[in-house]
Amino acid sequence: MSGAMINLIIQLISGAVGGNVAGSAMKDYNLGPLGNSIAGIIGGGIGGQILSHFSPAMAQAATTLDWGAIIGQIASGGIGGGILMVIVGMLKGAMGK
Repeated sequence: MSGAMINLIIQLISGAVGGNVAGSAMKDYNLGPLGNSIAGIIGGGIGGQILSHFSPAMAQAATTLDWGAIIGQIASGGIGGGILMVIVGMLKGAMGK
C-alpha cells in the first residue's frame, strides 16, 4: 500500500473521531453519531490533504515512519473533521429556523 493511501486512511479515521468528539462537546451542532462520522470523515480527508500540501514533512508520514508527521496527520484529520462537522451543524440549524 502506498504512503499516500496510508496517510489518507489515517486522516479519515481521525476525522471520524474528531467529528464525534466535536459533536459530543457541542450539543447545539450535534448531527448524531452517523452524521458526525460522515462529516468528520469528509472533513478529515479534506483538512488532512490541504495541510499535507503545505507541509512536505507530513506528506511523507507513512513512508518514513516519522512519528511527529504521523501525529500531525492524526491532528489535521481530527481538526478538519471537527471543523466540518460544526459547519454542517450550523448550516443545519440555520436551515431549520
